[in-house]
Amino acid sequence: MSRVVAIGPGASLAGYALAGVEAIDAADAGAAQRAWDELPADVGLVLLGPAAQAALAERLTERRLL
Repeated sequence: MSRVVAIGPGASLAGYALAGVEAIDAADAGAAQRAWDELPADVGLVLLGPAAQAALAERLTERRLL
């Protein structure tokens, strides 16, 4: 079964964690990029906060998305 992960500032992810989503605290662009690079193979959906999306924008155009 696939997991759902959210990447963004920890405080803004609290609600997702309550719903069973694995929250990865990424307070800046570097942390968001590291979190993306370290996603396990069983992750099927990634939710991104606005800053994480901006940090990963160029990489999100790749065809190899989850």
